[in-house]
Amino acid sequence: MPLKMAVVGVGSLGQHHARILSGLEGVELAAVVDKNPERAKEIAEKFGTKALGDYRELEKLDGVVVASPTVFHLEHASYFLKKGTAVLCEKPMASSLEECDGILEARDETGAPLLIGHIEHFNPAVEAAGEKITAPGFMEIDRLGVFTGRSLDVDVVYDLMIHDIEISMSLVKRPVEKIDAIGVSVLSDHIDIANARLTFDGGCVANLTASRISRDKIRKLRLFEKNSYFSIDYADQSVEAFRVEKAGEKRNILPLEVPVEKKEPLLAELEHFVSVIGGGTRPKVDGDAGREAVRIASRIVDAINAKWQKTG
Repeated sequence: MPLKMAVVGVGSLGQHHARILSGLEGVELAAVVDKNPERAKEIAEKFGTKALGDYRELEKLDGVVVASPTVFHLEHASYFLKKGTAVLCEKPMASSLEECDGILEARDETGAPLLIGHIEHFNPAVEAAGEKITAPGFMEIDRLGVFTGRSLDVDVVYDLMIHDIEISMSLVKRPVEKIDAIGVSVLSDHIDIANARLTFDGGCVANLTASRISRDKIRKLRLFEKNSYFSIDYADQSVEAFRVEKAGEKRNILPLEVPVEKKEPLLAELEHFVSVIGGGTRPKVDGDAGREAVRIASRIVDAINAKWQKTG
C-alpha cells in the first residue's frame, strides 16, 4: 500500500513538494490544500490529485507537508501531529519560540514524526563536505538573493539566514555563546540585509550574511579548520577543499578530493521523510533542532532591532 500524503500550502515552494510527491515511488499524493481555491485547483490538475480549500477536509493520511506561510505553521502542524500524522514542516518551524513549543507539545502528545524542512541538510555538497569536516574554527557564509518582492512580511534572518544558522550549528555541534548582529531595512518594513557573528563554545566563529536585495544570487560557505579549508557552493553543489601536510619543516598545501553526487535536495528531503514515516530512520532535522534555529534567529533579530536604522 502506498503512503497517502498531502501538501498544505501550494505556493512557490509547496508546488514543488506536490510535483515531487506526485511522482515518488511508494507515495500517493491524496490532495493539495490552499486557501486560494483557484491555486489549489491549478496545482491539483497539474499533478493529478484532489484540490481542497480547508485542511480539515483531509481524510486519514500517513504524512503531510506543511508549506503554508509561517504564521500558520502552529495551527496546521499541530492539527496533524495531534492526529498521529507525520509532518514535514517547512522552515522556519514557526514565527516564535512559543509557537515552536506548541508544535513540540502536539508532537509529544502522540509521538508522531516531525521533520523540519531545512533543505540545505540534503544538499549533496553539504553532505559530502560534512563527512570530512571535524573541528571548524571559522566559517564565512553568504546567502545573497536578488529582489523578488516575496516574503517581505518577514525579516531576512527568518527568510534566508536561518538556513545557515542551522547548518553552522550542525557542523560545529556546540552551543552558541555570543551573538553580534547588524541589519538594515531598504525596500520593506523588515530587515532586508543582515550580518551576524556567532561565537560558539570552544571558540569557533561563524560570520553569516543574508540579503534579498543583491544584484547576484550567491550561496556559499567557506570553512577553515586546523590543516584544512572547504569552500562549498550550495547552488552549484560543488566543494573545493585543501589540506596542509607537513614534510619535515615544510608545509605543503594539497587539494582534498570531495566527490559530490549531484541531486535535487527537495527530492532527497522527501525521500528521507518517507523513510522517517516508515520508521526506517530518525528525522535529520527534528523539532528540537528546528526550535533551536528559531531561538538563535530571534536573538539575532533582537540584536539588530536594538540598533538598526530604517531607510525612508
